[in-house]
Amino acid sequence: MFFLVLEGVSISLLVSYNKFHQAAYMDAAGEITGSLQTQYASVENYFHLKKENQDLRRRLNELQNRLPENFQGADTAQRVITDSIPVDTSGERRRYIYMDAQVVNNSISQPNNYITLHRGSRQGVEKDMVVVGPNGVVGVVLDVTENFSTVMSMLHKQSRISARLKKTGESGRIEWDGAVANRVQLKDIPKSVKVQAGDTVLTSQYSDFPPGVMIGVIEKVIPEKSANNYLLQLKTSTDFSRLQNVFVVKNLQRNEQKELEQRIQQKKK
Repeated sequence: MFFLVLEGVSISLLVSYNKFHQAAYMDAAGEITGSLQTQYASVENYFHLKKENQDLRRRLNELQNRLPENFQGADTAQRVITDSIPVDTSGERRRYIYMDAQVVNNSISQPNNYITLHRGSRQGVEKDMVVVGPNGVVGVVLDVTENFSTVMSMLHKQSRISARLKKTGESGRIEWDGAVANRVQLKDIPKSVKVQAGDTVLTSQYSDFPPGVMIGVIEKVIPEKSANNYLLQLKTSTDFSRLQNVFVVKNLQRNEQKELEQRIQQKKK
């Protein structure tokens, strides 16, 4: 201990009375200080960017909920208000609400892939709600706990999504054959329809998804030998390998529609 004190005093005297060593000491001290300041700035910048990203997500969520397509009135000239759901400036009732959620688990290499979100029943998520990402369709909520929810990815062999060609409006269904991630198939499009690689495919009005959500772009047109339809290979607009944040979409008019359709089915029996 005494030796260390003497060594410290010696270094201090050496630096104080020797210009060369004094300059070397100042250079070393400046180097260490600069390095520490750089590291501190990096840490500070990380937390600043994290907060900025949260603010951007919140702002995007607000803007998403203001889009005109999230409001849809019934086909009638008479306005009937049956609940307290907000309306837009034209008087149409809101149909869709978007809730942002963080992806905490995701698979893409299995025949049946699932996504876990850090948002559950306490935050408004319910079974059968649909999920979209910044670039398009993601999947459908299968199960929910208080703070988490499990989503059936579009990359799931049991996934079925009603879709339409943007150019012609022809409707079909989206499936996944389990082969390649980010590649899905559009079926039931007649060979009489003019279709080509590069055409855009969107969700249809028959889907649980809001109509017009991007699904993907046609890469390959394959005539089915045993049917009068095409098998269309699509590249999904969503890159499932990079999912970080998504939107869970609540259809505020879904229960009303389902109740009416169930009543019709019961009358047929």
